[in-house]
Amino acid sequence: MIYVLIVVAVIAIYVILIYNGLVKARQMAQEAWSGIDVQLKRRADLIPNLVETVKGYASHEKDTLREVTELRTRAQSVPPGDVAGRAAVEGALSQAIGRLLAVAEAYPDLKANQNFAELQRSLEGVEGELQMSRRYYNGAARDLNVKVESFPSNLIAGPFGFNKAAFFEITNEADRAVPTVKF
Repeated sequence: MIYVLIVVAVIAIYVILIYNGLVKARQMAQEAWSGIDVQLKRRADLIPNLVETVKGYASHEKDTLREVTELRTRAQSVPPGDVAGRAAVEGALSQAIGRLLAVAEAYPDLKANQNFAELQRSLEGVEGELQMSRRYYNGAARDLNVKVESFPSNLIAGPFGFNKAAFFEITNEADRAVPTVKF
């Protein structure tokens, strides 16, 4: 009888350890997503100022300015837990911002504008932080997914409602393409 109690106690402790590991992995993924969300918010806050600055110099580039504004609005309306949807919209927004910055190349006065230069530097800083946050989130999502799918933790994950986390990845093949540099 005592051996049965010892075995039951060992199994219970093992289940608790696995459960706690799953909780920790899920929390790490949620915390990592929060880091991405903060950087995306910082970028979204910079966009109106960038658009207004460019608008003053490049009034005939209305399509590009409108696209950036619309994509920013769409990105902010994606539900918080929709990682794949947010990644898709944010990828499109990154492309549109790239086109907006390319427009600036055609306007030497705009490139020399102190406000625009400061906004561009801030945006570059946010993009760097965003890239680091994405890597951290994807690592945390990977760790959670391994625990959810691996034996024996998958025996605990299913009944307790632990699910795989979606990766924040590029879904647009054009974003994956290597840029062509011509002189």
